[in-house]
Amino acid sequence: MIELADVLDARERVAATARHTPLDYSHTFSSMTGADVHLKLETFQRTGSFKIRGATNKIATLSDEEQAAGVVTASAGNHAQGVALAATRIGVDSKIVMPEHAPVSKVEATRSYGAEVVLHGADYDEAAEKAHEIERAEGRVYVHAFDDPMVMAGQGTIGLEVLEDLPEVETLVVPIGGGGLISGIATAVKAKNPDARVVGVQAEGASSVADSLQKGEVVERDSVDTIADGIATRKVGSQTFEVIRERVDEVVTVSDAETAVALTTLLERGKTLVEGAGAVPLAALLEGKFDYDDDEVIVPCLCGGNIDLNVLTTVIMRGLVETGRYLRVRTILKDRPGELERLVEVISEQRANIYAIEHDRAGKDVAMNAAEVELDLETKGPDHADELLAALRAEGYEVDVLV
Repeated sequence: MIELADVLDARERVAATARHTPLDYSHTFSSMTGADVHLKLETFQRTGSFKIRGATNKIATLSDEEQAAGVVTASAGNHAQGVALAATRIGVDSKIVMPEHAPVSKVEATRSYGAEVVLHGADYDEAAEKAHEIERAEGRVYVHAFDDPMVMAGQGTIGLEVLEDLPEVETLVVPIGGGGLISGIATAVKAKNPDARVVGVQAEGASSVADSLQKGEVVERDSVDTIADGIATRKVGSQTFEVIRERVDEVVTVSDAETAVALTTLLERGKTLVEGAGAVPLAALLEGKFDYDDDEVIVPCLCGGNIDLNVLTTVIMRGLVETGRYLRVRTILKDRPGELERLVEVISEQRANIYAIEHDRAGKDVAMNAAEVELDLETKGPDHADELLAALRAEGYEVDVLV
């Protein structure tokens, strides 16, 4: 099990490549939660996530012979970029296996940092199987994304930075995928400030840790399904599990809907873009997934900002739906002049904005003298959406809410 000394040693190696990222007090989220919230903005890290820390530490500790053989790894995207840049900076050849459906932005970024990218498998675990095949066939050194002491120690330098910048921190909230990040942070924090609390957060669609802790051994899920692709692993690492069990105080989960709301709120109110994995700590705080006191000093670790633009569009829309600011409805109109205008007038009187209208007379489930209408509407929140629906129904429209 790694110790504080490993993290302190890693800091010297990591400093040559990684940035000391900002710790920013948030008036917005402090007001919303009643806590004293400081955001650890690892989104501003080189390659856009914390992964450069662990990758740098691991590759720097390889022997000359190991570095000459080259490295290989598997990653959904952020570890890939970290390994690629860390290897390229010291002249080590790197080959990265990424899931076939990894975000295009992460694939292209990994290539731009100098790695050869192989696309294989439906998720991280299948990509890892392929990477191990390459390891055996080509004699490369496998750089694990999380279940490696040197990787964990490198990630733990985040904990050192938080303690240096905010010695009075009481709770750190950290995402968990394979467990490398939280293992390193918990090791550093608990050694230097045993009273500080470390709370782990998983996505509901990739939540293996709670079951593992309950059963006392690593439990593997059959599959993962979450917008937080950076933490979409079927199981926690065997080495990271031991650290989590000993040094992490609590593990909670958040839904994709809750993650989407946190991401869009952070973007709109905090002017900060994160990926799904980076939003889960804030989602846990905003949704009250763990108990905390008024004015408690809390640091959500926003671990990365590498979100694909297509995914971002979907997440923003989901966040607007969840907060009652976007509504898609369907109704049936008589197919005669003025009916659509009358519907639009009701919506206008309720001060809702129309994004789009789709008018269909040919649907087989619609009467010959009627037309089906779908409308995308901008509303001002849940109460406004309810008022709009009530007004439409009061005018005799049968309204189905689609999203």
